[in-house]
Amino acid sequence: MKKLLSTALLLWAATAQAHEGGITTEKSKAVKADFDIFHTKITTEGNIATFHIAVSGKAGATKPTKTGKLAGSSVFSYVWPTTIDPAVVGFEPKAGILAFAVTAHPDFDDTPLYDENGDGDPKNDGNLWHSHWVVLAPDEQCGKGALKVVDIPAGAKPRLPKTWPGFPILLDSPGWSPIFKGATLEVKVPFDDIGVVTASGFDGVTSALRVNASVHAPLLCIVDVFKVASGKLSLPGKVNQ
Repeated sequence: MKKLLSTALLLWAATAQAHEGGITTEKSKAVKADFDIFHTKITTEGNIATFHIAVSGKAGATKPTKTGKLAGSSVFSYVWPTTIDPAVVGFEPKAGILAFAVTAHPDFDDTPLYDENGDGDPKNDGNLWHSHWVVLAPDEQCGKGALKVVDIPAGAKPRLPKTWPGFPILLDSPGWSPIFKGATLEVKVPFDDIGVVTASGFDGVTSALRVNASVHAPLLCIVDVFKVASGKLSLPGKVNQ
């Protein structure tokens, strides 16, 4: 009995420590448990930043239903909007809100450099959770007050990261692997200058996005926000706090 109690206390202490700092949010029965954020944080060690989200259910348990076509298809996401300038990861300066995202979408693959499921085909892995940098901006065509992933106009040649997947939007597919463990999702991301991370603010969001039915701009809209860690997307989080 003492051994069981000791083990339980150690597990409780480890869990409590994992969810210290950052943004703490009240759990909500109105939000599907695997998207019901209750803790969001970003911490750094050396040049590595760890992006952390914890939910009241099993993180990553639900993915969109496959439709068989790109137009109108859905994307589920766990997102950390930040105050980091998009230029830090290879986009144009001040291009919009830079956000780190973990997404799944069974109807298309936007990580052409990586074979996440190991079957020898790098173009069929969209249904597996994977990471992106995205640049967000408001667009009323997506809905009142809604955000989109910023489109690249035809003929424009903006600065883009080396791992840009070729979609006409400000999207990067850097290949950093998300780690799901029970209620927790974490991704470790290296930076050349970790100071830009430690000086930044952040928030946490779970959401659904949709590809435009006409597959034209705006190409990818946020159509359903499941939960915002701060409640108002005010990016109040402080790294390492």
